[in-house]
This record gives sequence, C-alpha cells and structure tokens, in this order.
Amino acid sequence: MKPKISVILPIYNQSSQIAYLFEQYTSKLETLNVSWEVLFIVNSSKDDSHEKALAFSKQNPNVKTFNLEKGGWGRAVKFGLSKAEGELVCYTNSARTLIEDLVLILKYAIANDDVVIKTTRVIRESLIRKIGSILYNYENRILLGTPLWDVNGTPKVIPAKYLEGLNIISEGDLIDAEIMAKLYRKNVQLIEILITSTKRISGKSTTKLSSAMEMYKGLFKLKKMI
Repeated sequence: MKPKISVILPIYNQSSQIAYLFEQYTSKLETLNVSWEVLFIVNSSKDDSHEKALAFSKQNPNVKTFNLEKGGWGRAVKFGLSKAEGELVCYTNSARTLIEDLVLILKYAIANDDVVIKTTRVIRESLIRKIGSILYNYENRILLGTPLWDVNGTPKVIPAKYLEGLNIISEGDLIDAEIMAKLYRKNVQLIEILITSTKRISGKSTTKLSSAMEMYKGLFKLKKMI
C-alpha cells in the first residue's frame, strides 16, 4: 500500500544532525495520523552522513536512505522524486526547515490534496539576500510566467499525479524554477503559505554571489529548454 506522504530530505555534510532529523521527523509525522515515508538523499557528503542515515533508517521501516556520488540540490531532489511512492510528495531543505513549519504545510496539503502547497519566506537573513530574492522571483515571472513570491521556498508538497510526465531536466539550483513553471503551465493551482522562521538547523547557506549570478543567467537557458 502506498503511503499518503513522502518527505524527501537532501542531506549534505550533516552527520551531526542525522539523529535530530530522524527523531524529529519520525515523531512529528506520526501525529498526522496518515501513512508516510521519509527519504534521506545523501548527496556527495564528505563526512559519514550516509553511514549514520543508513543506521537510523534500519530502526524504522518508513525511513529510507540513498547515497549519491555526485552532489547538488537539484540532483538530490530529482532522484528523491523518482523514488517517492506517496500520494503527496514533499521535498524540503533539511538544514533550514523547522519541523513545525513542515507539519503545518503537510496539514494544509492533506486537507487540500488536489493543489500544490509551498512556503514563502517573508523574512531574509540580510537585506542583500532579500533584494536578490526579489530580483530572482521577478525574473521568473517575466521569463517563465510563474506568479510566485518565492519560487525556491520549501517545503513544497506536490500531488504525485502532477509529477507524472513532468520530465524534469534540471540537476542544480534551477530545479525549483523548472518544477513550478511546468506545474503552472499545466494549470495546477499553486498556493503559497507564509512562514517567518529564519533559524537554520545546521550549516550556512551555500548560495553565494557567484551561484546567484549563475541562477539569474540560467533562467534564460531554462526558458529555451522548456
């Protein structure tokens, strides 16, 4: 029997957080009273994240662990989407998502299981990041027509039926822009839920000025490809 919810968690050099993620996600997902699975997608970690995740997954049959030799946010999400079996498929940034926010979004998704539910981050770590996000999201609107305030915001919950035939090509940071644009063009309703939390569970953001510029330029290429 397929689970109601699949939660995809890309993992990168987060060995010290694996135990916390396992405990938080398994305990809080149980409170939703629906069937679920968690997919740890360890992508090119240099520490023992894979070994720890694998050990914890053996403690709960609802938790699965996969290891990717090549890194990248998009590659991990894309792989997770291919392995998820749930009716509702969620993916999120495991280093930044508070479990309370995830549970809130999943509750909305369970009650409205025919639409895409995602978060919009209304508070940024700095003014520069806020301006950068505004520019990127307006670029998405102009080039791809996607009417969202925070294209990259996670958690995102997508009914599995809408993922069929989506043919995702991005394996980097543009995967969110591609998925949202393609879903919108399929006339899927996209609903944004505001979240104000800024706390990170681990690490620092890997989005630097150079990677941001690549994303800005990448949208022009993405427009041609889709």
